[in-house]
Formats: sequence, structure tokens, C-alpha cells
Amino acid sequence: MSYRLIIEGKAEKEALCIPSHIRHNIDKDILALSQNPRPRGCKKLTDREGYRIRVSDYRILYTIDDKAKIIVIYRIKIRKDAYR
Repeated sequence: MSYRLIIEGKAEKEALCIPSHIRHNIDKDILALSQNPRPRGCKKLTDREGYRIRVSDYRILYTIDDKAKIIVIYRIKIRKDAYR
């Protein structure tokens, strides 16, 4: 019952700019999404479609397609820039 993860190119580029010790935690949390797409602490976005999880000062924004079992990660940014 695991979901397939898709990381968009923009999110992948954004991840490369994150310090390695934080990126390790982000990678771990992204992989955990495949087993539980709505983990404790995730929030449904109000101004756009999708959800967000928090890792340190960073936010991972993603959408869930429950029928196709796909999670698309479209943004990985520091909190102040994540919603722009």
C-alpha cells in the first residue's frame, strides 16, 4: 500500500541548496511519505492544493493522488520563501 514518490525538477534543485545535515532529515521524511502520506504534523494548504510537512526551518510541499497512489513533491524551501 505504499505510494510512489515523484520529485519535480524545481524541488530537486531547491534541495541541492540545503545544508547536508538538514537534507538528510528531509530525505528521510520524504521517504516516510511513501508509507504515510499524511503524517502527524502535516497541514493541508488553504491557498493552494496540497499538503506541507515541516523539517527544521524548511517546508516540503506536495500533492497526493490517492487513487493512483502517487505523491508529487513540488517545493522544498525555507519557511519564509516556501509559500511565495
